[in-house]
This record gives sequence, C-alpha cells and structure tokens, in this order.
Amino acid sequence: MANSFSKEERVAFEDILEGFQDLLVLSRHVSVYNTNQTEMARTNDTIWRPMPYIAQSQNSTPGTPVTYQNMTQLSVPSTIGFSQTVPWTMTTLDLRDALQEGRLGDSAKQKLASDINVAIMNTAAAQGTLVVPIAAAAGDYDDIALCDTIMNEQGVPDYDRFLGLSSRDYNGLAGNLSQASRSFGNQKSDKAYERNFVGMVAGFDTYKFDYANRIAVAGGTATIDTTGADAQYVPQATSTSVGGQINVDNRYETVTVSSTASVVAGDAFTIDGVEAVHHITKESTGQLKTFRVISVTNGTTMVISPPIISAATAPTDAELQYQNVDLVSTSATAAINFLNTGASAINVFWQKDALEILPGRYAIPADAGTAVMRATTDQGVELVMQKFYDIDSMVIKYRLDTLFGVVNKQPEMSGILLFNQ
Repeated sequence: MANSFSKEERVAFEDILEGFQDLLVLSRHVSVYNTNQTEMARTNDTIWRPMPYIAQSQNSTPGTPVTYQNMTQLSVPSTIGFSQTVPWTMTTLDLRDALQEGRLGDSAKQKLASDINVAIMNTAAAQGTLVVPIAAAAGDYDDIALCDTIMNEQGVPDYDRFLGLSSRDYNGLAGNLSQASRSFGNQKSDKAYERNFVGMVAGFDTYKFDYANRIAVAGGTATIDTTGADAQYVPQATSTSVGGQINVDNRYETVTVSSTASVVAGDAFTIDGVEAVHHITKESTGQLKTFRVISVTNGTTMVISPPIISAATAPTDAELQYQNVDLVSTSATAAINFLNTGASAINVFWQKDALEILPGRYAIPADAGTAVMRATTDQGVELVMQKFYDIDSMVIKYRLDTLFGVVNKQPEMSGILLFNQ
C-alpha cells in the first residue's frame, strides 16, 4: 500500500509551492513555451524554436513587376536540460518536531527557485551580445540609458525590457536617486533613500541580484580578416548532411583569427570597421557592433555570437533579411578590440521574447509505493514532492524536484552592462 500524506503535509506542500512561485523572479520576465512531453521524450528533450522573421520591402509602382523573395526561417535548439532535486531524510524521531519539516521544505524551495533564476541569468550573461561597457562605477541614469540606446539603435522592441543588476551596482544607482541634492517628498527619491529601491529606469524594470556572474579581464590580442568569408556569414534554415537535411543554429559562427591565446568564452569585443545596423531598416548606427566569444576551438579559431552578416557581396535573400552589420572598412588584419578590460560583475538586460523557459514534467508512477504530489506555478514550472518510508530503518525520504530548460532565442535582443571598464 502506498504511503499517503497527512493533512499537515498537504498544507506544508501548498505553502512550499506558494513560496516557490514567489521566488521565481526572473522566470516571470521571460517567455514560456509549454511542450508536448511525449514528443520531447522522443526527441531527446530538444525542440527547435523559431527566431523572429525579418522581412525586406521594395518600391512598387503599378504596372512594374516586383521581385519575389525567398523567405528564410531561422530557428534555435531548445533543450529541457535542467533536472534539479533537493532530497533529504527524516527519522520518526525527527518528525516529533513538525517545524523541522517545514524548515527543510522552505530550504528546498529556495534552492530550486534559485536554480531556475541562476539558469536564466547564466544564459543571458553568457550569450547576450549587446555589450555596454562603462568606465566608472555604477551610479548614473546615463549608464542605464546606454542600454536603452543600444537596443533602440538595433531595432529591439521597446516594451517588456528588464535589467538585472548586482547588489553593488544596483545600490550605486539607488544612491544616485537618493542624493541630498534631490528634492524629498519625491516618491522616486524617497523610495531610493528609504528602501534602496530603483524601479523603472530608462525603459527597464530593474531588479537587484544577491548573486551575479563575473567577467575577468580579457587577456587576448587578435586580428581578423574582414575581406573574406568570415565577414559574410550566410544564414540558412537547414543544411544537408549524410543523414539528409538538418536544422542550423544561426546564432553562432566559427571564425579564424590571428591568435586565440588567452581568449576565453565570455569575452566581449568589437571589430574595427564593422558597425551595427538597425535590423529592420539596415541603416548603420555608426557604432561598432559588439560580439561575444562563445568558445575557443584551437589556436586560431573560435566560435562567436552573433555571426557577422554583412550582405556585402552578391547577397542572398537570407543575408538581406538578417543583415546585422555594415562593413564601413575592411582589412585582412582588422583589430579585435576587447571590451572587458576590467574584472567586474555582469549585469544583464533583455527583452522578454529573447529568453525562454521550457517547463518539463516527470512521469512518476503514483502506485509504486511512494507518495507523490505535484503542482504547477503560474509560469508553468512544475514542482513535484515525493515521500517514501523505510520500515526497517524508520527513515522517511523526501525529495522536491523540478525539470526545465532555458534558451536564449535571440542573443541580439539581450546583453550585458559592465562597470569599471
């Protein structure tokens, strides 16, 4: 006969779920895609999610034929790859103090919520390609406004924008709002002074992280040839291999550089003569395009994001649609300028549709001698509680589990803000 939960345990689980949902700060501000779990099981928990289309227009005069274009749909692989659990045991002696069970449940929910938040933050910090380096410490509205500027210049939607700051950087910004030179009786200044609260700044809902990724000082020096294929990436929906057509992940490009010595994943850089364009109008912003190192392959090749799509020479329809740079000058030895010149916390900013969470589901049998309870948060993230009693040892095993995936569908709609550079 399967164990059953007492009423006290059911109440405890409901409290755990409520607190778990309250702690999922970041997951509320990314998009959610609910998958068919049977199909996911058959595809190694991976599904390809479409990136936004970018169409091209042309002049049209009645009586004059137009040129019909081929449309290329790009997609990215999304994987349910995080399976997190918090297991613990209690003896029948421990259970005499019911408060202990609640404390352990609180600890478990905090850790699982933290795991989801950290996974989202790690993805944004590692793959966001809009880079804003600031020379000084945090403490000025203009710092956040530069994040708004780089998004606007490249055509990122101006709604549902979010910014996560490390505690030190968030507090630096709050300090700017609470300066004595500002008038009190002003709600913004009062909240900053009394509660260290920033709120909406320059179009971003801001949040304070009590943990943040860090970026080290870039140690490499390199050049790249912008006259050849490396600066003319051609997006494609699929490619043909021995097994037939397979999807292509167009977020990344492998490039050849003069040297990858001391270059590491996460480094941010610009390239001389390679300027960012507005993704819709294709007009140059006049600012150098920012890139991230995703991985280093060997002494002269590395994987970067985003790819360099210049549509420079006999461009395909796909290149015209997804062009993201303008080659204002080219060189066989164009300098790579690393932006992370000082070690600092990584502050992340993103547009909601850039990041996506994929909730998963465990198929746990309910008649295998283990008591099972499950519930789903507003974001679709499932929390499962299991309990098993061992009659020989009089030990009760508990575990809380959650299954999910995180993907950065569009790295050019998310980025990092670095201070002290």
